[in-house]
Amino acid sequence: MIRNLIGLGAGILLAACATATPYQPADGARGYGFSEQRIESDRYRITFRGNSSTSRDTVENSLLYRAAELTVQQGYDYFVVIENDTEARTSYSGSSYPAFYGRYGYGRPFHRPYYSFPYYAYGFGWGYPYDSYAREITRYSAVAFVAMHQGEKPSGNSNAFDAREVIQNLAPLVLGDQAPGAGY
Repeated sequence: MIRNLIGLGAGILLAACATATPYQPADGARGYGFSEQRIESDRYRITFRGNSSTSRDTVENSLLYRAAELTVQQGYDYFVVIENDTEARTSYSGSSYPAFYGRYGYGRPFHRPYYSFPYYAYGFGWGYPYDSYAREITRYSAVAFVAMHQGEKPSGNSNAFDAREVIQNLAPLVLGDQAPGAGY
């Protein structure tokens, strides 16, 4: 019983530590983070995938931040978003086991370890809603095709973004406390 309580405590602690996907290159295992593919010399497809703790706003801000960062790294001044999309992928995780794992009763039936609560009769469960649970898990993924340009951003194009201004404005939202002085 102590082993199960320790396991339950570790699971609760681990769940409490779940954090949003940090701004980083996509890792190989799950692919959370940013990635890009060069299409032409001045055009890229940029993607940002977040885990279940990452909000849609964070995914979209991270994508724009990466587009701006890449634009400056490639020697351009502004970028135009040609096409973009954000996808929400929802799945459900559930269990038909009681919230407090194990069965309730007295003694050791069939000579196996058996969890007992002295105030409940053999086989008595907690009942609804503790007999099962379902959890909704939503992960957001954003993709954009961008074209990079030199010079001043055209004022009449709402899909054009000044890369240095995007970096300056989104760094606190994307990088949080790790935001540098936006040295671009």
